[in-house]
Amino acid sequence: MLSKKQIDRINELSKKSKSVGLTSKEVKEQKELREAYIQTFRQSFKQQLHQVKVVDEKGNDVTPNALKESKKNKGQLH
Repeated sequence: MLSKKQIDRINELSKKSKSVGLTSKEVKEQKELREAYIQTFRQSFKQQLHQVKVVDEKGNDVTPNALKESKKNKGQLH
């Protein structure tokens, strides 16, 4: 998970890029921070998906096979 300081820095760089522009060092930093944010988001989203069970109106488990396999293997969703 990203720290509050890292998220604040992402927002600060975003505002600066819209107003006065960024140096090449800041562009690189912004890219690295965004990648870390996206990676954290994806990991969190996958964890949430692994908690999902889809049930039809009759109570039958109709969870997609790809999700079942991912849960079983603790692997990546494709």
